[in-house]
Amino acid sequence: MSAMLRRLFLTALLGLCSAAALADAHSDEFFRAIRQDNDAAVRSLLARGFDPNTKDEKGTPGLVMALQEGSLRVADLLIEHPRLVPESRNAADESPLMMAALKGHTELVRRLIARDADVNKPGWAPLHYAATGGHLDIMRQLLEAHAFIDAESPNGTTPLMMAAFYGTPEAVKLLIEAGADIGMRNQKGMTALDFAQRAERQNSIELLQTALRWKLRGGAPRGQW
Repeated sequence: MSAMLRRLFLTALLGLCSAAALADAHSDEFFRAIRQDNDAAVRSLLARGFDPNTKDEKGTPGLVMALQEGSLRVADLLIEHPRLVPESRNAADESPLMMAALKGHTELVRRLIARDADVNKPGWAPLHYAATGGHLDIMRQLLEAHAFIDAESPNGTTPLMMAAFYGTPEAVKLLIEAGADIGMRNQKGMTALDFAQRAERQNSIELLQTALRWKLRGGAPRGQW
């Protein structure tokens, strides 16, 4: 190896060591600032080269934690950082877009989609999370970005099933009108109607029963409820 190559190698190695040392030294400070929504402290760390994609000891990336904690000033700062990896996920395979969809942060969802966050992914997907919270504007954003309306979780649960059990009648109606398959069953053999009945969501039960009747007649109407 030539002297120049050795110098380049040593320079790169020192850079990596410095970055690792910075991460180790300031990781606790980073996550403490996130929980406190202290955007000034996070901005200072990032200006010194701290990696915005750093994960805590449980594998939670900073942006996912910020969204979970409702630390929206920090979330806003991290989303705009050029080194952010939008698809950095936690140990449960939850992405920042999924967490923003669950929490109902419409504008942050828009910005994450603009940064090429994955609208579709295997297993639980952002549309499941938006439907669970009944966040209509976010559901529309995801569908407009080509979210798969009948995405299946690891056990075959769809966004419509989540809306029927946890969400709102309006979320159920939106998905039906957008073309969700009301007859799909998960691995336990349950349909969206079964989910609504188990949760005793009478309005959603009636919507799904009406949609099933229209399906038997040749297709549920859209926008004619």
